[in-house]
Amino acid sequence: MEVHSDLLKIVNTTLPEETELYDLAELFKVFGDSTRIRILFVLFEAEVCVCDLAAALNMTQSAISHQLKILKQSKLVKSRREGKSVFYSLADGHVRTIIAQGREHIEEDL
Repeated sequence: MEVHSDLLKIVNTTLPEETELYDLAELFKVFGDSTRIRILFVLFEAEVCVCDLAAALNMTQSAISHQLKILKQSKLVKSRREGKSVFYSLADGHVRTIIAQGREHIEEDL
């Protein structure tokens, strides 16, 4: 078997650091849960509180809060406090772009 050293050189100069690859894999793991995807779709439309998310998705507030914690830790969702209520929204436009690209990919051969 022949090793293609020119190709190997290109790969070695363009491959990101291991920590970046790990962080990227961790980010994509977050998108591996359909409940979190459903939450993100609600947040595409409006900034909402946990009780509204729970009602919209027919889930308990506890289950929604658990998923929001994961989304916040991954910097996909942000929150703001207003009195006793906490409102959640998308962290930035990248979230919408990632989901849109994923949808475009799965719909390619439909």
